[in-house]
Amino acid sequence: MNIKMKDVTVSFKNGVTAVNHVNLEIPQGIFGLLGENGAGKTTLMRVLTTVLKPSSGTVLMDDLAYSEGNYEKIRRKIGYLPQELNLYPNLTVRECLEYLGELSGVPRKECRERIDEYLEKTSLAEHQKKKMRQLSGGMKRRVGLIQALLNEPDFLIVDEPTTGLDPEERIRIRNLLVDFSKNRTVLFSTHVVEDLAAACSRLAVMKKGEFLYTGEMSELLQMAKGHIWVGTVRNEEEARMWEQTCHITSKQYTESGLRVKIISGEKPGPGCVQPEITLEDAYMYLMNREAKN
Repeated sequence: MNIKMKDVTVSFKNGVTAVNHVNLEIPQGIFGLLGENGAGKTTLMRVLTTVLKPSSGTVLMDDLAYSEGNYEKIRRKIGYLPQELNLYPNLTVRECLEYLGELSGVPRKECRERIDEYLEKTSLAEHQKKKMRQLSGGMKRRVGLIQALLNEPDFLIVDEPTTGLDPEERIRIRNLLVDFSKNRTVLFSTHVVEDLAAACSRLAVMKKGEFLYTGEMSELLQMAKGHIWVGTVRNEEEARMWEQTCHITSKQYTESGLRVKIISGEKPGPGCVQPEITLEDAYMYLMNREAKN
């Protein structure tokens, strides 16, 4: 399945433009959507789930246009985990999922089999008899992800799926999404760079309703090459001297001193070296470059 957005704008009555003339193609597989809070990611996803109609522009699911006459067909192909999800507090986990599966039109036997499978994959099997109100925030996110998967959607949209999860569970959920995306399209939206670095080869970076970058992750990493440096200083005072001319993205105390990571087009000082570029480095470079323009 292929999703295309052409010159899409979303403006609200208060004059705020949340999405500004964007073009985006989401191919089959897992595609990352990265950006700070308030970048417009959630508004974009609300358009893709048919919850919100764009002010202008067109959206296509393969050759099927996003129009009111096609919304019912489109919704049957979509699974969605929103950032805020209020499920039924007085139902048990299993009762909640069975009810949501019924609402989605999943045959009862298939629904129960899928619930069993995903409860195991998300480490929730032993918690299935608990009331939803008894769950931690991270557990509720996992239940929310299962409900998005129940109808075996062709297009899965997940907004911050790893929020509130411990590191082991984050890895488990990322692996689940990667496996699910093999024959489907998954849009993975987050502000956690590490999650996308481990799951996606293609992504879009969004800021203030526009895309700063769309394409292969490898190309984004290449863009930052030559602009990221690592150096060591004795203390915070010396680090502040560098901050007068460079942008420092991280500091870490080590045995040899204070290790700092720097964004600079030129070598910022003696002893500085260029590290292997990570997605976080490339993202910080992109955001810092944009701030200067």
